[in-house]
Formats: sequence, C-alpha cells, structure tokens
Amino acid sequence: MDVELLNTLGKSREPFLFISDFKGENIKVILLKDLEKEDINFSINENFPYKRHSHFLKTKAINFLDYSLKFTKMIQKIKEGKTYVINLTQATEVKTGLSLKEIFNTSNAHYKLRYKDEFVCFSPEKFIQINDNKIHTFPMKGTINSAIPNAREKILEDKKEKAEHVMIVDLLRNDLSIVSSNVKVERFRYISEIKTGDQKLLQVSSEISGKLSENWHENIGDILDALLPAGSISGAPKKSTLEIIDEIEGYERNFFTGVFGLFDGISFDSGVMIRFIEKTEKGYFYKSGGGITLDSDVSLEYNELQNKIYLP
Repeated sequence: MDVELLNTLGKSREPFLFISDFKGENIKVILLKDLEKEDINFSINENFPYKRHSHFLKTKAINFLDYSLKFTKMIQKIKEGKTYVINLTQATEVKTGLSLKEIFNTSNAHYKLRYKDEFVCFSPEKFIQINDNKIHTFPMKGTINSAIPNAREKILEDKKEKAEHVMIVDLLRNDLSIVSSNVKVERFRYISEIKTGDQKLLQVSSEISGKLSENWHENIGDILDALLPAGSISGAPKKSTLEIIDEIEGYERNFFTGVFGLFDGISFDSGVMIRFIEKTEKGYFYKSGGGITLDSDVSLEYNELQNKIYLP
C-alpha cells in the first residue's frame, strides 16, 4: 500500500476513491476529479431508494464434498488452536444476461462499486466511517431469513452466531485500538433488515468507535494500512488465520472481501466488498461465504454460502 500517497492526499484534503483487494496488497487510488476518465461506477448511500427487481441469477452450486473437505480442514485448525474464527469463502458460477454495468444499476445496496469490466459488488457491510475525529467500524456477523418464525429471536439467541460475533467484535476492538483511543462498543448485536428481491434478510451487526487526533487526515494511509485486511471477513487471530485461508480456500479472493471507500476531503466512508460478482474468462463467478467456529455445522454453512448468492 502506498501509505505516503494516501497521507499526502489526506493532508491536502484531496478527495479520492480508495479500492483495496482482500490482503491490502493491490490498491487503487483514483482522484475524484479524474474519475470521469475511468471506467468505474460507485455509490455510497445509506438511504438509497429501493428499486424492486426479480431474482434472475442462475447458479451452478459448488460441490458439497469439496466444500466439506475444506470445512473439515478449518475445523482441525481451530482444534489445533491456530484460529478460533475463520471465514470460508468459495466462488460459485452464475449466469445472467446482464452486463456488470447493468448489474450495478439494478442492484440495491449501501455500498456499490463496478470496477471496469472486472467485477461489481453491492454490499450492505460498513468497514470504517470517520467523522468529526471519531472512527467507527461495524462488523456484520449473523444472517437469517426474516420469514422464519421468530427469526429475530433465533438469530440473537443462536450460541454459535453469538460466539462468532463476540470474537470478531473483540478483534476489531483491538484493531481500532492501534489507530485510536477511547475504544468502546457503542451498539452490540443490533438487527438491520435487507431486501433481497424476493425475500428479506435480518443481519446482525455491532458498532465500535474510537477517538482520532484532529490531524487524522494526514495519517489516513497509516490508518487503512493498520486495519486491512478487514477482520470481519478474515478471522482471528488475523495473522495465522490469513495463512490458513491461503492454504485451504484453494482460489484467489482478489478484490472480493477487500474494501472500497470515499475520502471527500472532510470525512471517510467505506464498505467491505461482500455480495460480489467477478467476470473471468470462464464467465461470471459469485464469491460468498461465512464464518466458521468449532460449533459450526457443515450443512448449515454450505447452505448459508448458497443463500448469500443473490442480487439485492
């Protein structure tokens, strides 16, 4: 990451779009004044107007046996004490008659990005927001179909989901303490509703905050460098968990589960790039996954991976 470039842009209050791959190794920085020259669309809007559409992605499910073998290897790593929560993601082939630009225009999400003819994401998950010298992060862990009877109570009382959420909150509290002071959990396991076209999902998030110095703009590169990769979609402890992901997942995430954000000269807002379609020589692939703990059930996790393949 070109930390000095980002710090320089922050110091001069030059607005820019920031795009990072999962590992924080491949970074794109586009000045907003130059954005029209690029084949890029983005939208960051928490109060976006919802556009109804049909669910039209055709999927070819990944092999359950292949998935279960990777799942079992991750469970073994947990038993060995090398990780205690880890995200297992995979790429599923999908078919649609739409272009990436049409998918971008059709989808509904707080964070949307189309990067050239390479990928598009439509994410509900915040990464960090910085306003008035205060930094916030919003780990999202736990998803359930709202149509399930007592869905809200079930997701909040689920022991596995709660344990996973607690571990990620602890990880991100530690991450924020690297770059800020007075770190605290503002909200713990609150519910938000997300429309997916044909159904509604309930998502569980928490809000963690910290205090930054008044000159945080001059250190925005250092802040991003310290916090990437995002803990909510890697796991904990971060270093050893990233090594396990490299060893077991068997494919490259690339920009999937990376982050993108906007520095407008005053504040910074960014999202985690989940809900993600990548265009390859073999066609479109939808990358999805979920957190694995010792209490995880392979069939439920496999189903969750499939259920997250939708156009919101």
